[in-house]
Amino acid sequence: MKNTLQCDCCQKANASVFFTQIVDGKIKKLNLCKECAVTLGFDETTSYDLAENVQGQSSSFSGLNSPFTCPICGFTQTDFKKTGRLGCSNCYTVFESHLLPMLQNMHKGTHHKGKIPARHRLRISRLQELNQLRADLEKAVKEEEYEKAAGIRDRIRSLSDLEHE
Repeated sequence: MKNTLQCDCCQKANASVFFTQIVDGKIKKLNLCKECAVTLGFDETTSYDLAENVQGQSSSFSGLNSPFTCPICGFTQTDFKKTGRLGCSNCYTVFESHLLPMLQNMHKGTHHKGKIPARHRLRISRLQELNQLRADLEKAVKEEEYEKAAGIRDRIRSLSDLEHE
C-alpha cells in the first residue's frame, strides 16, 4: 500500500500537487491537495517562486522600484516572475543584476566551468599557470625587477620540462 501525504494547507485531503525548492541551500517542500493548489493560484502551466508565493519570502525580482523591460522583445520582470523564463538573449543583459544572485544560489557559481577528463586536468592546470607566469615575467621585466623575473623564468622552465616528459 502506498504512503499518501496530507495537504500542508488544509491538513485534510491527500496531497496531489508537490513543490520542492532549494532556498539558501535548504530544501523546502510543499504538498497540496488539488483544491488548495487552485486556491493558492498554482496550475501546471506556470512556474512559481515557492518562497515568494507560499511562504511570503521575497525573490530576487521582488522589491524593484521600477519595472525593467527588454528593449528588444518587450519582456518585463513580471513576465519573468510568471513564466520563469526570459524572452530573448538580450534579456540576460537587461536582467543581469537580478539573475546573478539567483544563479549563484541555484548553481554555486555564475560561470560555467564544464567537466575536464581527469587525464587532462593536470595538463590544463599547468598551461594556465604557464600563461600566468609568462604575463608575470613580462611585467617584471617591464618594471625592471630582474631578480623576480629570473625566479619566474626558472619556474617557467621547470613547468615546461614537466610538459615535455
